[in-house]
Amino acid sequence: MKILVVEDEKKVASFIKRGLEEEKYEVDTAFDGEEGLSKALATEYEVIVLDVMLPKMDGVAVIKEMRARKNRTPVLMLTAKDSVDDIVAGLDSGSDDYLTKPFAFAELLARIRALMRRSEQERGAEIRFADLRLDPVSHKVWRDDKEIDLTSKEYALLEYFMRNPNQVLTRTMIAEHVWDYTFDSFTNIIDVYVNYLRKKVDRDSDKKLIHTVRGVGYILKEED
Repeated sequence: MKILVVEDEKKVASFIKRGLEEEKYEVDTAFDGEEGLSKALATEYEVIVLDVMLPKMDGVAVIKEMRARKNRTPVLMLTAKDSVDDIVAGLDSGSDDYLTKPFAFAELLARIRALMRRSEQERGAEIRFADLRLDPVSHKVWRDDKEIDLTSKEYALLEYFMRNPNQVLTRTMIAEHVWDYTFDSFTNIIDVYVNYLRKKVDRDSDKKLIHTVRGVGYILKEED
């Protein structure tokens, strides 16, 4: 298992590298955005740990360029910013998860393992619900044969809904499965992303599929 750590603070990069190597991972490091992007595009990694504030090219620009070049390697962003707007901006850039500094190494390791598991699960057959289709290999989604353009986090959220249709999914369940979070303050971001997803999936259709269960969470179902 090969991991790339892109972090300009060399002490932090060394700490992460040493810890991951003790867990038997092979680790490459880069200390600025341009070097990180070059390595990310040249080598196949299982996960990339990417700092947001980097010299030469920031982390958001790095991941946007990666996704523009069809590189789908899971990315865990490290950031000192923890406002909802900052988190949403990072996720919308194409990252798969984020971790705020300072962090415990055990949490970093747990998040990396979760991203690896999720990446393995994505290799599978097409999923269908009503007139929705989702391809876990290409990360493409269609509604009534019209392709829907989703961010990586919107895609992950829709996939969770489609793998659990006709079931009420609480905000805690969504946080744990899509973001690997369990604390209550994260639910605001879940509501924001469900609204984003609902606009893209249901906006142009008379048949609404994503429904709110007041006081509980959400459900993917066909209207009665």
